[in-house]
Amino acid sequence: MHEELVDHLTRSTPLGRGEALRVIQDVLAYFDESAEDYVRRRHRELQARGLVNAAIFEQIRADLRYRAVAPPELSLRQLRRIVYG
Repeated sequence: MHEELVDHLTRSTPLGRGEALRVIQDVLAYFDESAEDYVRRRHRELQARGLVNAAIFEQIRADLRYRAVAPPELSLRQLRRIVYG
């Protein structure tokens, strides 16, 4: 899985194949979070820092603009509709 990316990382960094694969898996796992899960986790983190909800929700809203989040799981029918309308 992701062989082209592993090859690219081993050419462009000092990482070996195993290390590159672990980095890729770690990054993908980090971004495999739904928007809802991200919002809940981020709210807890910011609340633990002592921020109030007004500031927390503004920060989360700003963060989501630049955050890759896991897409919703789509049925085969939904996939077909995306392709064929």
